[in-house]
Amino acid sequence: MRPLALTMGEPAGIGGEITLAAWTALRADGPAFFAIDDPARLAAIDPRVPLAPIAGPEEAPARFAEALPVLPLALAVPAVPGKPDPRNAAAVIGAIEHAVGLAQAGRAAAVVTNPISKAVLYGAGFAYPGHTEFLAALTGGAQPVMMLVGPELRVIPLTVHVSLRAAIAMLDTALIVRLGRIAAAGLAHDFGIVRPRLAVAGLNPHAGEAGALGSEDREIIAPAVAALAAEGIDASGPFPPDTMFTPTARARYDAALCMYHDQALIPLKTLDMAHGVNVTLGLPILRTSPDHGTAFDIAGRGAADPSSLIAALRLAATMATQRARAA
Repeated sequence: MRPLALTMGEPAGIGGEITLAAWTALRADGPAFFAIDDPARLAAIDPRVPLAPIAGPEEAPARFAEALPVLPLALAVPAVPGKPDPRNAAAVIGAIEHAVGLAQAGRAAAVVTNPISKAVLYGAGFAYPGHTEFLAALTGGAQPVMMLVGPELRVIPLTVHVSLRAAIAMLDTALIVRLGRIAAAGLAHDFGIVRPRLAVAGLNPHAGEAGALGSEDREIIAPAVAALAAEGIDASGPFPPDTMFTPTARARYDAALCMYHDQALIPLKTLDMAHGVNVTLGLPILRTSPDHGTAFDIAGRGAADPSSLIAALRLAATMATQRARAA
């Protein structure tokens, strides 16, 4: 299989630490990946980890067992743990652009992105809300959907980084139907689930209690579930959010469509935060990411847990294999 492309992420965060730790954990059995990063930065983090600068992704598999393959991308200024510098924003953005280009060209099996600091990039003129929207623009304006994947649960938030007030205002039947379609297609194409089962969460307590506790479940969400079912998608709901994440309930579906960010991420992170993976559905390329941020507070202390990045790399490889089979 072609290697995975791993971006540098925010240089002042924990991305470099977990990159080196992920290579140490995966060097024997893979999947093989290469880092688009500054070799000097990585060497400064842990000089004991051998690095292998490469000219292209094709060199990575043969070098992977002995050293971390690095496709060099120099920083403007040396990175200081916990102290982001906007002068390095161009390299952070460039790593993402390069990884996507390699995936589009068929030279990388998937893109795995280390965490970025959106605030730092905004200060440097970055015009996108985050990774997902930037990836959509780079791949031709696709309609991406964020899915969080853990060992016991997959969740899809219909609205993401907006206030709860704004999230409720944004909900409509067409949005739920659109994301439901993309979710079902992604689960079938990239996860090999022949007929994905989607459970749709309600918005209000008790899913509105037949309108007594809010009209959105009856007037917006239920029609969307009916529309998805009419298209042949196995969708059901809306379900009361306080009971749909129990072990018994989770056994009845393959992914949960949730109405807002925390409704999706609280159960997933409660069940297993360390192994959660952010997956972007609906793109022509595959993309995964650790389900955590830059962790400036612990950067440089050797305390970063690479589990989520390792899970993201493994899942990206699994999805790439499944997508190749489905092609």
